[in-house]
Amino acid sequence: MPVCYTPSTVDDLFPVPGVRLGAVAARIKNWQRNDVLVIECAAGATAAAVFTQNRFCAAPVLVDREHLAWQQQHGKSLRAVVVNAGNANAGTGASGLDDARRTCRETAALLGCAPEEVMVCSTGVIMEPLPIEKLLAGLPEALRRCREENAEESGASAEAWLTAAQAIMTTDTVHKAASAQAMIDGVPITVTGIAKGAGMIHPNMATMLGFIATDMPIAASVWQSLLREITDVSFNAVTVDGDTSTNDTLIGIATGQANVSPLKQSDDPRLSVFKEALREVAVHLAQAIARDGEGATKFITIQVEGGRNVEECRQVALKVAHSPLVKTAFFASDPNLGRIVCAIGNAAPPELDVSRVQLWLDDVVVIVNGGRASSYTEEAGQRVMNQPEITVRIDLGLGGNAVATVWTCDLSHDYVSINADYRS
Repeated sequence: MPVCYTPSTVDDLFPVPGVRLGAVAARIKNWQRNDVLVIECAAGATAAAVFTQNRFCAAPVLVDREHLAWQQQHGKSLRAVVVNAGNANAGTGASGLDDARRTCRETAALLGCAPEEVMVCSTGVIMEPLPIEKLLAGLPEALRRCREENAEESGASAEAWLTAAQAIMTTDTVHKAASAQAMIDGVPITVTGIAKGAGMIHPNMATMLGFIATDMPIAASVWQSLLREITDVSFNAVTVDGDTSTNDTLIGIATGQANVSPLKQSDDPRLSVFKEALREVAVHLAQAIARDGEGATKFITIQVEGGRNVEECRQVALKVAHSPLVKTAFFASDPNLGRIVCAIGNAAPPELDVSRVQLWLDDVVVIVNGGRASSYTEEAGQRVMNQPEITVRIDLGLGGNAVATVWTCDLSHDYVSINADYRS
């Protein structure tokens, strides 16, 4: 059985052998904090990644797609990821692409590797030129910190992981980090990750940057497939405001440093144990993004069941989660639950028989057989709506066993203020 757990606090993160971290203040947006991060990977590290589906994707996304394909085609390592906050390098045309590629070249020169073995990520304001000279000036110091502040044999410390999580923040109010471990062949396998994201959050894949590392040896094809699968049940199950960003990137780093035989086939019985540890970290990070939604005061789980397939359930869950009327009702703690009913009806398939639909707020039965439950009271609904965490459970009654879960937050006055003031 797997031994999978997240630390009791984010101060207790597990090192991943083969990963070192260094962050510096390059003043990309004149913040008085670290805003450039270098993730240095040991030779032999295998990369996987999932990117935004936004067609106006940022320059780093275009470059990373090229570099990942090159690594997979030639069987090469990922040696470093360079991340900057404060500027998205999106909507920047040919000069933005040149800046992303130059970052990879300069980093590769410092590491003595090919530029294609470096990936780059940016987050921040869109359509502003990247202050490339500031970024490049910070690279030598970031690499120095990688090597001087991290234990060579055990990888980056918990403190280094936390510093890294803070360096990639934009409108985030808290850093986001998680770890899990699983026993495989008697050896503890570690998964540790960080993420950023609070606004412009919508699945496909969820608007964010995320970096998850493990010491498990795993074939590139299996690693890529597994990361996509885990994304669908974690980062693709988060929505804050319905806007998919230009920069979404999730990079998985498998250093292969653990003393176990590699996972080479998708039918390897050990894969399920490793998958559970990976899923736990990804879900923890995804939920942290929803909890930290811009201006959020409540964390809301939407679970839809009784559909004929997962996508059918997922579409209803997303419609409820996206609805501004539903989200503002949650912010006001107003049990105006007709708004949820309306959202269900807008997303459900034509075959829906409303007389079979059921709805719960936590343990409170709201709808039975398509109508208000005789046991439901306004007081019971109000009690749940006052809570900081709420679960909405919907049974579509379509005869299937499919289930989909989406995590979201409420929509507050502060969301408008944060985004109105974003560039100031």
